[in-house]
Amino acid sequence: MTETADIVIIGSGVGGASLAHSLAPSGLKIVILERGVHLQDSPEARDDVAIFQKGFYRSSEEWLGTDGESFLPGNYYYVGGNSKFFGAVMYRYRREDFAPRPHMDGASPGWPMSYEDLSPWYDAAEHIFRVRGSTTDDPTEPLHERPYSYPPVPDEPAIAAVRRRLEKAGIHPASLPLSIDLDAWLKRAPTGWDAFPNTGTGKIDAEVGPLASALAHPNVSLVTGASVIRLETDGTGRRVTAAVYRKDGVEHRISAGRFAVAAGAVQSAALLLRSANGAHPAGLGNSSDQLGRNFMNHNTTAMLTVRPFAANSCVYQKTIAFNDFYNEDNEYGFPLGNVQLLGHITGNILKANLPMPAPAWFARLVARYAFGWFLTSEDLPNPESRVMVRDDRIVMHWIRSNMRAHETLIAKTRAVMRKAGFPIVLTHTFGRKTTSHQCGTARMGRDPQSSVVDLDCRSHDVENLYITDASVLPTSAAVNPALTIAALAIKAGSAIAGGK
Repeated sequence: MTETADIVIIGSGVGGASLAHSLAPSGLKIVILERGVHLQDSPEARDDVAIFQKGFYRSSEEWLGTDGESFLPGNYYYVGGNSKFFGAVMYRYRREDFAPRPHMDGASPGWPMSYEDLSPWYDAAEHIFRVRGSTTDDPTEPLHERPYSYPPVPDEPAIAAVRRRLEKAGIHPASLPLSIDLDAWLKRAPTGWDAFPNTGTGKIDAEVGPLASALAHPNVSLVTGASVIRLETDGTGRRVTAAVYRKDGVEHRISAGRFAVAAGAVQSAALLLRSANGAHPAGLGNSSDQLGRNFMNHNTTAMLTVRPFAANSCVYQKTIAFNDFYNEDNEYGFPLGNVQLLGHITGNILKANLPMPAPAWFARLVARYAFGWFLTSEDLPNPESRVMVRDDRIVMHWIRSNMRAHETLIAKTRAVMRKAGFPIVLTHTFGRKTTSHQCGTARMGRDPQSSVVDLDCRSHDVENLYITDASVLPTSAAVNPALTIAALAIKAGSAIAGGK
């Protein structure tokens, strides 16, 4: 079967949905192909045993490491993509993240644009994701051209007390920028949202925010259960002519004037590598040999801080963070990273994540007095850290970088927490199975010899091909990338619409 459109968008996560939202008013016929289906409400949606212990929502797709071991990545395939499960944190990259700068174990190359170039698109992204936040708490917060449209999500009493303790310890805790409608979220059930699926409208994820906005236009349609197999080009290789996808066991082909790939940093690279042909023998749009390379995945650690005999009464918890060690203004002279609260950790969640088996009563006891934190440090781009495809299977070779900075961040945060009155501090550093904030496999740049797309996310090699997800990020920075992905996609949509 053959269909036609003006633009085909592959993927309905943050990048694909934001691009569709940006393009929808243009009147172009837009078809979004999503391999997943709509996430349905069910009792499991707020069941911490089903989600964290039984893996009710996790995909069965396995990836292969270059060490020969298969693993289940933490990816989800639904309308709205991974954002259906995200922690709803919508940080702007800091102004310093856009410039080259040294790190403890290497250097960040910076971006081909400045923070000021992207700032108006951050405004647009914050608007469609209805971000709640404050521009005054965090000394590292870059200049906003306009304030947040909504006040920060309020601290629960236990977190307000933690905020005061951190301030007394000399830290600058700040309200997290969050795309959460708190009343709508808690109306469904009294749980946190971090890693819980959004089956309503409480979490303004890619589906609830930009995708719903796009689908309100009659020129935009969504095809679910559509697994894209490859992209085909004309004989010159300069234009994509069709996307071939499989739905319900039947192969379909859709042609269009433009194509945008937004399936996620790993899946987008894999699709373009699978689409190799005579004109593009190393993968579609890969004359630079950078497609699939420079994979980044953030260095992350979970930290539990415990005050015996002071119970944590939180329901959702995830409202504050601090960036005191984000830039190089510390005794080490290097950027270290971000520290933010996790969602409230229940006994069932803790039991699922303990490195060794433990009885449920013990996990409940520890969780009752614990506050969970998520520590993030920048992973630096490395062309040898990459995504490959062998026998139609995704193969990952992730080379961790900058771990000395991450270990320093852990040590400094541990000291802060003890000073703030938490005598027990436990940590667990995540490995490759935690595919948090994966990015970088189709890097953006001005030079076609060292990058895959230009500053409008358009392929250097293929004139009607765009990539609008985390693949294009030149650096990982050390904060959640969702808002930056959305801003770049909205910017790309404006460029496409302007050239229609």
